Formats: sequence, structure tokens, C-alpha cells
Amino acid sequence: MSELPTAVDDRLADPSPRPRALNSALEEAVRIVGAERVLLPATDGSATGLLGPNTGLFRSRRVAAVLRPADAEQARRLVALFGREAGSGSLHVISTGRNWGLGSSEPARDDAVVLDLGGLDRIRDLDLEAGWAVVEPGVTQGRLSELLAGTDRMLNVTVSAAGTSILGNLLDRGVGLRGQRTEDLAGLEVALADGDTVRVGWWPGEDRRAPVYPHGLGPSALPLFVQSDLGAVTAAVVRLRPRPEALRLVRLTFRRPGLAPAVTAVRRWVAQGLTRGVPRIYDPAAGRAYGGADDEFLVDLPVDGTAESVRALAGVLVGEARRAGVFTRVSDTDATDPDNPRRAEAALVERAYTGDPDVEDTLFRAKMGVGAEEVDAQAGFLFFLPLLPLTGEAAVRADQLVQDAAAATGTRMSATLHLLGPDLVDCVIALRFARDEDSARRAHRALDLLYSSFTGAGFAPYRLDVDHAHWVDTLAPDAGAVALTRRLKALLDPHQALASGRYS
Repeated sequence: MSELPTAVDDRLADPSPRPRALNSALEEAVRIVGAERVLLPATDGSATGLLGPNTGLFRSRRVAAVLRPADAEQARRLVALFGREAGSGSLHVISTGRNWGLGSSEPARDDAVVLDLGGLDRIRDLDLEAGWAVVEPGVTQGRLSELLAGTDRMLNVTVSAAGTSILGNLLDRGVGLRGQRTEDLAGLEVALADGDTVRVGWWPGEDRRAPVYPHGLGPSALPLFVQSDLGAVTAAVVRLRPRPEALRLVRLTFRRPGLAPAVTAVRRWVAQGLTRGVPRIYDPAAGRAYGGADDEFLVDLPVDGTAESVRALAGVLVGEARRAGVFTRVSDTDATDPDNPRRAEAALVERAYTGDPDVEDTLFRAKMGVGAEEVDAQAGFLFFLPLLPLTGEAAVRADQLVQDAAAATGTRMSATLHLLGPDLVDCVIALRFARDEDSARRAHRALDLLYSSFTGAGFAPYRLDVDHAHWVDTLAPDAGAVALTRRLKALLDPHQALASGRYS
């Protein structure tokens, strides 16, 4: 057995109040992955800031170590190691760590060991005919999308940076431009605390003849590992969507007094199948980065299919919008009209609906003011993500709640409605602030107000940040269901090898 490198050995030998079992586990972790893949606090005992800054300016948690396995087998061995003995410590699992606005890489609680799976970055398998890919946590949406360029399959991309993890976003129930990303999940490979690796849902066999069907026979374990601390996911089967032969973006604008009738009209078009994917409605603050005016809401309605059907449906939508009498501008040529001053933004949005995540991050930089590599160090940014019913009344109420929180705290906010069908809206509220103590304090106060006011109105969040993990119990429709998941946790992970997170 090789000796530990001196620097790592010195830190492990530091007489800080680290539990014996944890110290023993970290020594073994070094032997599993190598000293170059283990990051420990400084010898002065400092255990905060080990992960670097986070864009939300959430409190930096104490972190016992960061472990960076090189492959799935090393990850499995680490999970088994920490599951072997009580007191060994708990692993907080991240992919690329770009969970911006919700905590970035930060654990929900202090003293976790961070298991960074960003080094697991293989696209293990790809079947364009059947429409799936097997990807590891470090695979980004930009990388897979570039691989699919020119094929008749596409990834359901988000509007975040190209360098974000597909798997990390999917497991936190992120939303792409073609639908909720959990709809793209077919199977998971999971490392359990007892040392086993299990594959749940659908997984490709050697003959590849079995159609993709994630539910299997009997009870399905697949959903158990979404927003979950029951295991460490080391790979997933992700569905690839058919790429439309043609797509056109119909863009509308309206002023704030028209919010209710505009949403009512758009809901009808969604319900009747005139627009597909995830249509979006931006408030004036959110719409600026996408080519909207300062004083108007902006609506993006994607129409796709064959070239002939796109021409016909776009014409129908344009006619419907003009007859509605609420929209100040109606166009289906924003992405192609050379005289349109916002043609570049519209074209990038149109391309995103066809699976192109904008690998140059043009729109992302316009929204954030910095590139993906600088977000955590330079931007001040928080997310609040409630669900709304798709009604004009709910949209007006949500808009007023955002304005109220902004006025009460002096925090800049923007809201985008992602329409997930005729009845459901994913409302993405972004809070932006300067990176100083007073601005951050006001932004976090605004976030607290949003949690209280939106849940009071019946609009509960579907994703939580690291400071609001305790809301799991508050928001649960049935306390017995939460208790059931905790019983499963006690059964599968009795020694707490996987750290309790935002949904525990």
C-alpha cells in the first residue's frame, strides 16, 4: 500500500476535532482516488470556503473534504466507504456544481464531504435510431448537443449555459425548452451505501431491441432517485427527442394591463395544440435579454413540424393573436427579418428550441453580465421557482407578488413563465444584486418574502435552495409521505453515507 503524500498526510494528521471514523474514511479515500483528487481544508482548521464563492452569496458551509473520483467505480467505492461505519461522514454529491441561484456547490448542512462527480464525463453510449444516450454527471448539454448536430435527434436543452450538467439539472427537475427534463429520464445507474450499484428504469441491453420504457414491471424505483439522497447517481439514460423538420418562432408583446387576457389567449392556443414545446412569457425585466422592450411583456410561441404545417400553424397563430386585440406587436419573422434590430436574439431562441444550447453563451452572457466561468465569483444571483396554474388570474397575482417583494427590498427581479401544458406554469423568478453585504442581505430578505407570499397564495416552489431545505416539511401535502421517504433513507442508508440535502 502506497504512502500518503506528505501534504495530504499532514492535513489528515492535523489535531482538529475530526471524528476518528471520518479521519479513517478520508485516509482510505486518498488511497482510492489518489491524493491529487482529494481537497482538504487548510491546516489552520478552516473548513469554510473550500468550494470557492457561490453566486447566491449563501453562507459558505463547513466542508470536511472534496473528493473527485475519476470514474464510476471509484465513486461506488467511496459511497460504500462512507456507508460502512457510523460517523464516517456524509457525502454531498454534485455534478458540475453549477446549481446557480440555489447554492451552486454548497451542501445544505455543515460538515459534509463533497463528492464531486464532474470528472465522470463519458458519453457511454448513443443510439440515434432508438433515441437515447447514456451520459455521466460531468457531461454538459453543450457537449452532447454538438455531438447530435446534423442528426435527426436533439437534446431537450435549457436556457442556462452550455457548460451545465445534463444529469445534475435533470435530477433537480429542471425544465428544458421541450418540456420538463424528468420526462427525458429513462434509466439511472445508482451507487448505494451498501456498495451495490443498481440500474433502475430502462437500460440498454446487448441486443438493443427492447424499446425505451422507463416504468418496467411492478413498482418503479426510478423516481426515488430524483431530488433524492438515497444514492449517488453515476450515469443516466436520457431520451433524445426527434428534431423538427422546421420551426418558427411567433413573437408577441403586450403591456402589463393586458396580462390576464394575454395569458388566457395563450392558454387556449396551448390547449388546442397550436404551439408546441414550452412557450414562454417574459415580464419586461426578463424579456430584455431576449429582444423585448423595457415596458412590455414578451411571448415566445414555438411552432414546429413539417415546413408546410409550420407555415400553416404560424399563420393561424398570427391571425388569432391579431384578433385577440391585446397584443401590441405580432410577428412570425423576428428571427429571419434582416431589418429587425433584435433578429440575433430571436434567432438564438429559435435555435434553442431545436436543440442548440448556444455554445457561445450569447444569451446567457446578456442575462448574467458575465460568462459561465465567472458567475460564482462575480455575479449576485438567486432563484425562486414556484409552480402556478395557467390562468390569467394566477399570472396577475404572481406578477404583483414579485413587484411587492422588489419594492419592499429594493432588489431587482425578473420573472419568466414556462408553460408546461394547458394547466401548469413553471415560474422562474431571478433576483439580481450587487456583491456587497447590504445588497446581498436585501436580496435574501426578498427571497424569504417570495417563499412566504407565494406559498401563502398557493404557489409552492418545486425546487429549493440550500437555505430553505426546511421547507420540505412545510410544503409537504402529506406528512406521511415525507415520513415514508425517511423510512426508505433509514433502510437504504442507515449510516447516512449520503448527506441530507434540500429535499430530505
